[in-house]
Order: sequence, then structure tokens, then C-alpha cells
Amino acid sequence: MSCLFCKIAAGEIPAQVVHADADLIAFRDISPVAPTHILLIPREHIPTVNHLEAHHAELVGKLYLRAGELAERLGFADNGYRLVMNANRDGGQTVFHIHLHLLAGRAMQWPPG
Repeated sequence: MSCLFCKIAAGEIPAQVVHADADLIAFRDISPVAPTHILLIPREHIPTVNHLEAHHAELVGKLYLRAGELAERLGFADNGYRLVMNANRDGGQTVFHIHLHLLAGRAMQWPPG
């Protein structure tokens, strides 16, 4: 498979992993846009949000729950953080494997870009 994130999840490409379990992996973004920028991805290859099906609800929920746990563990839950999941090119998605951005360490602006 040629998917960058599938290769990271399989351990074929190194990453700064902050969490891994049977369903997902979380690692530091190589091009961070905030002092803390972590990507959470399911191990299952799902190209975009448009490809999600009802049976993925629990998996997507796990991404968000794990993001909150990481925010707590890394010490920025109380100050705040942003969670973003982009969909397709106009939405800012550049790697076509769904992923949740966990951004923290600075005040976030609104609207975002």
C-alpha cells in the first residue's frame, strides 16, 4: 500500500509515536502548526470523512476520546486545545487517510484560515 499513514501505522516509516493501540496510533506531526501538533489516525485505511460508514462510529469516537486523554496526559487540557479533521482538498486534507489534528500550546484564532 502506498498510503503514508498506513506505512507509519505498520512501523515501516518512523514517527514520534505518543500512543499506539490495536485501533489507532498517535504521533507528532513533522510539520507542526502549533507547539504541540499530534495526528491521531485509525489503523484501518479510510481515505476521507466521506468514506465513513455507520460501523466506523466507535472508531472515530475513539480518536476523539484518545485526543482528550492525550491533552490531559500532556498537560494542556485545562488551557485548551483544538481538534480538526479536514475533508478533501478544499478542506485542507493532504494525506488521504482520515486523521485528527490535536493542536495546543498557543491561543487558537477564529476563524481558522
